[in-house]
Amino acid sequence: MKIKSIFTKLTQWEYWPTPMFYIPVLPYAFYKAIGFKSLTFFLNVNPAIKNSGDGTDSKYETLQLAPKKHRPKSVLISVNEDFNTVKEKINNNEISYPLIAKPDLGFRGLLVKKVDSENELINYLHKNNSVEIIIQEYIAYPKECGIFYYRLPNNDKGKITSITLKKFLSVFGDGKSTLSELILADTRAFLYYELLQNIHKENMFKIPLKDEKIVLTVIGNHSKGTQFINGNHLISKELEATFDNLNKQMDGWFYGRLDVKYQSFEKLLKGEDYKILEINGILAEPTHIYDASVPTSNYFTALKAIKNNWKIISLIAKQNRENHKLTSPKAINYIKQMVVLRKYSKKIIALNDKN
Repeated sequence: MKIKSIFTKLTQWEYWPTPMFYIPVLPYAFYKAIGFKSLTFFLNVNPAIKNSGDGTDSKYETLQLAPKKHRPKSVLISVNEDFNTVKEKINNNEISYPLIAKPDLGFRGLLVKKVDSENELINYLHKNNSVEIIIQEYIAYPKECGIFYYRLPNNDKGKITSITLKKFLSVFGDGKSTLSELILADTRAFLYYELLQNIHKENMFKIPLKDEKIVLTVIGNHSKGTQFINGNHLISKELEATFDNLNKQMDGWFYGRLDVKYQSFEKLLKGEDYKILEINGILAEPTHIYDASVPTSNYFTALKAIKNNWKIISLIAKQNRENHKLTSPKAINYIKQMVVLRKYSKKIIALNDKN
């Protein structure tokens, strides 16, 4: 199985490591930096978010930009916070089980977990007591997508450049095979066997009923097995108008991806029955690029989309600088922040490996 997994990840570009998608675009980013006479020009894109959302920002604080009716109930848990205080926060905010727990500074779905009980939460917080944790209500809407939106500060209307529909990893029972066997036989699920073995450890050797659908993970992240589906055909003036209206309620956010759970696309078009799980800034990806099933999609079209994002970033940064007389942080200070973030990232990876 291990050899098959390695071969699949080598031959299918959607699984290639992140640097493969960003290193080839760096020369273009440096070209833009020369024009700005600043290596940190991109930090002027989203003034409302620390460093415009480069991964050093608090997910909890950034989420507060969204209107209250469109964001999940959430609380921030400090390092080593007493569980009685945690429990009080949860109760005061009317958050019930199941709930979602995740790092306040996190990436690629690491340590993001659906928690079903108080004992499970106690165990999760005990294991991860060295980092700040967000506890968030679990949104039961059946659909999830990522919407990449930007608006030039001098324009009243913005653009949606990417919609990624998320298909949660699942298998169907045949009445004969165990859950473990079904996972190993699935062309996608087998790649995440180790993760799924941990999530479903009590059910791995049970036999699901014939045609029974088993949803293997409810976390909408590629690293958790969620399939990213190109939904750009759903971009419309009506949807852009809905998100223009939302954007005007989020002062200082001009660029990035909103991860959204919603009841139906028809209601989402009208701005109804949806919740924003996360607001992502300049570090956000137009994740539709990872849908390799689209005939016109390939590694090089993915690079082109990322390059185009740098072009948009430079346009927004230019207008923000001119309008608000912003100055870019000194490169040396920013490098120091990146060193700290790098150390933190290693900690999150280590904690994730232990969980």
